Amino acid sequence: MRSFVAAAVQFAVEPMDVEENLSRAEMWVDRCVKESQAELVVLPESFTTGFTPLGDAKDLWDAVSEIPGPLTDRGVQWAKKMGIHLVFPTYERGPERGVVYNSAVLIGPSGILGVYRKTHPFPTERLEGGGWTTPGHEPFCVKTELGNIGIVICYDGDFPELARVTTLMGAEVICRPSAFMRTFDHWEITNRARAYDNHVYWVATNSVGRDASGAYFFGGSMIVHPSAMKLAQARASDECVWARLDPDPIRRVLPNSSAEQWFDHVEDRNLRSYRGILEEGRCPFEPARRIPYGR
Repeated sequence: MRSFVAAAVQFAVEPMDVEENLSRAEMWVDRCVKESQAELVVLPESFTTGFTPLGDAKDLWDAVSEIPGPLTDRGVQWAKKMGIHLVFPTYERGPERGVVYNSAVLIGPSGILGVYRKTHPFPTERLEGGGWTTPGHEPFCVKTELGNIGIVICYDGDFPELARVTTLMGAEVICRPSAFMRTFDHWEITNRARAYDNHVYWVATNSVGRDASGAYFFGGSMIVHPSAMKLAQARASDECVWARLDPDPIRRVLPNSSAEQWFDHVEDRNLRSYRGILEEGRCPFEPARRIPYGR
């Protein structure tokens, strides 16, 4: 990994107005790059349509496109014109009408570098919960000229196992495009914990404004150092934040500290103690409603 500036861009999305959202995204990415000289820009989850669709999975399938396709072609144009790497999250058409993936595309100046499909759709987003998303199954990390970049999407960030396997694939930076509607406390603690768990940079972009469900996104996009220290944080408005990422971040317990770091959470794992980690399970406490995961 080399030193570079990473940025998170957040803005209010118009539900199902793809062209308007693409126009807003282009304006904000361009402004962000001019102000910050960012080389990696992360947009919010499903920014092309908003998180909750108007209609059902078939209506959403009609509104978006395959990957590569007309929507991601726009992101490819921006990345090439601005000379950046771009995390471009959008719902993706599956092989038949009604099969929709919640995806994020990593685009470089030369084009599409890879596609991640959300592996943990939120329970009400899943088909079993009356939602619209078909889950993916593969973690994601790609080697780029900036460094090794991984992607998780929103609810994925609640699962330490996914962040860990992404780290084991070599990720130095993990991007978390999100449309997060729980509390800021949940948002902050999961972002900082996943960065610290794995000693990775964590670039988490959230939406702002009203979702089609009637809920409101609170923004708070943040960039977290591998020590769990926040390097940048947004407010609850249309804006961008950025930070320069140091390629040698864990020599010290905290940045700009004299205290040397002598531990590595990834190397120091006692693998013999993890028996059963990949077995199915459930919390001993009961939620208000259980939505079984489709297997």
